[in-house]
This record gives sequence, structure tokens and C-alpha cells, in this order.
Amino acid sequence: MHPKIALLLCGNLTGKPYADHGGYQGIYSKFLQDTVPANPDSSTVPYSVDIYDVVHEMAYPQDDDQYDCIMLTGSAASAYENLEWITKLCDYISRIATSKPHIKIIGICFGHQIIARAMGGECVPNGGIWEVGPTRIQLTDIGKKIFGNVDTLTLQQMHRDHVPVVPPNFHLLASTETSPNQGSVLFYPEDTQPNSRIHILTVQGHPEFTEPVVTAIIAQRAPSGVINEQAVKDAETRRYDKTDGDVVGKAIWEVILGKI
Repeated sequence: MHPKIALLLCGNLTGKPYADHGGYQGIYSKFLQDTVPANPDSSTVPYSVDIYDVVHEMAYPQDDDQYDCIMLTGSAASAYENLEWITKLCDYISRIATSKPHIKIIGICFGHQIIARAMGGECVPNGGIWEVGPTRIQLTDIGKKIFGNVDTLTLQQMHRDHVPVVPPNFHLLASTETSPNQGSVLFYPEDTQPNSRIHILTVQGHPEFTEPVVTAIIAQRAPSGVINEQAVKDAETRRYDKTDGDVVGKAIWEVILGKI
């Protein structure tokens, strides 16, 4: 199998974080390359990624059926806003999910929130409370099976909006005290068990982010007060905690390849 991925850019780094670490295109490309599984002959699974800027260009695939997976990135935007590009993105995801279920859908942070909205749920502000930096999330029984029979994962976080409950027909993957929905999964209708093949997978955290990227974003946003002082201090205490983005990356590939 040579999977094709449509990466929908829902935002990007800016300023010094962009200058130092590049844009989402490079960050996601590295994340996928670092976590792609190997074939039996030890060669990595071949794949391709096409980039679509859904914010500034409002660009989408002309032929959806050429793709095995549609992946949505993070964003500094709020998924509950009714901006033209956001409502168009929600409509697109709703259409793909319902009319072309053979295409897997993956959502990360803002992508997780957009998918929830598109599929009948909601994204809301979390009372101005940030989750920033390495954060331990508690997995549900389904989450444990998908992510390798562990009780918790630690993922980089960068958000103050959240999805309060899973959308209809989805299952919860993980939670924290601050954000009770840290990820969700939709199984194909004919499959009802936790080890079934997955149609849609979302995570609130940022498995693609590394410590230097998150540190740069904090340094950019903290002086203006966008991220409050307490959140910055809390993130600093966990700055170098080991994160499990590779575990999530492996699960994402297993979804794309139809192994789970």
C-alpha cells in the first residue's frame, strides 16, 4: 500500500517560532516521516503528502477519492468561530465523513475541535484556562488498546478552547481535569469492539510538537499576555518532560494503513 495523505493546513507558526522551526508543512512532514512504520524488508512504507491551505487559499482536493487519509493540523484560530474558511472546513469534513467513509480522517488540536463541530458536537472556550506544555492524559479502556496498553500518555499541549464531550457515535480516548475530552474515535458502523477498524481519530494534544517548538511559541505569546503568567510558570516546570508523540504517531499510521 502506498497511502496518499491530504494535509489541510489550518494555521501556521509565525514570527520567531516560524523562523527557527519552519512551518506546519515541515513539522508535520517530519512527524510523519519519523513515525512511519517499516515493511518486512526493513524499508519504510512509501507514502505521499499533498498540502492544502484551507485558511488563506481555502484550497481543497479536487479529487477526494485519490486520498487514503485527510489530516487536519492545529491552528491559533478558534473552531467555534463562524468565519468563512472555518464553516467551509466544517462542511467539507462533514461531507467527506458521511459520503466517503473509505477516507480516514485524523485531527490534531484545532483539527480535533473542527471534527467535533463537523460531526455534531461542539468546541467552546475553556474559561480562559490554558493547557500548555507536556501534559499527562489519562487513557480510557479504548484509548489504552489503541495506544499500546498504557494507562497514560504525555503530550505537548497548546490550547484554551476544548471539546467538552465527544460527538455523537464517537468514543472517548483520554481526558485531563482541565479538558475532559483529550481525543475521540469513530469506528465503522459494522465494527463495535474497541479493536475495530477506525474511521476517524482525533487528539487534543500536539504529538507533532517538540520542546523547542513549544518553548518558542510560549516565548512569543507570553509577553503580550495571550498565555497568562501562571500557565507559563506551570509549563516551565514540565518543560523537559518526556513526551509520547511517537506513540500517537504510530497509532495514526495504523489507522491510515487500516491496521486498527
